[in-house]
Amino acid sequence: MTMGTRPMRRPVADPRTLEEAAAIIRAGGVVAIPTDTLYGLAADPFNGAAVARVFGAKGRSPDRALPLIAADAEQVASRLGLLPRMGRKLAAEFWPGPLTLIISAPPALPATVTAGSGKVGVRVPGHPTARALCRACQSPLTATSANVTDHPPTDDPDEVERTIGNRIDLLLDAGRTPGGPPSTVVDVTGETPQLVRRGAILWEQVLACVDQA
Repeated sequence: MTMGTRPMRRPVADPRTLEEAAAIIRAGGVVAIPTDTLYGLAADPFNGAAVARVFGAKGRSPDRALPLIAADAEQVASRLGLLPRMGRKLAAEFWPGPLTLIISAPPALPATVTAGSGKVGVRVPGHPTARALCRACQSPLTATSANVTDHPPTDDPDEVERTIGNRIDLLLDAGRTPGGPPSTVVDVTGETPQLVRRGAILWEQVLACVDQA
């Protein structure tokens, strides 16, 4: 795609859309997708050039990590690594849904995705299109919000096109997304869960789930 042009825009209801989006991502492109909250930017997190394009589209600082989404817990295990016992318990309880688990990143993941931390956040989203695209790509995908950094994220595909449309390859149009609070972010790399960001799932719910493990 030539910078400065409008992206292709496809309705998610078209059965050909998912195949087209997956082909673009496999080729190193960037696709704006609906999630269960807002619109996000999907790209192959194992492709360093594609990751760089996501950072460029947002004007995002390289010291900020990129969150990922996956089709299911099995895809997380096969591509990113087996979740720790505590993470598996939380995933079984809250996925698909607004819980991001921070886990150890595999060596194959570029350091730009993790901001050099050696950790990566991943969740299985509630939106069926987002999960289906991960499944079609046979890989977790980036899912950072589809907006210019330090500007509000959006639930409106028209706003995505207006603000960063000339920096992406495809916009999957599902109309307005539900919005709402962001995902709760929990680090499960240690002996006990650590709250990184409050969000849609209450911290007390997370602790209650872990205590039952």
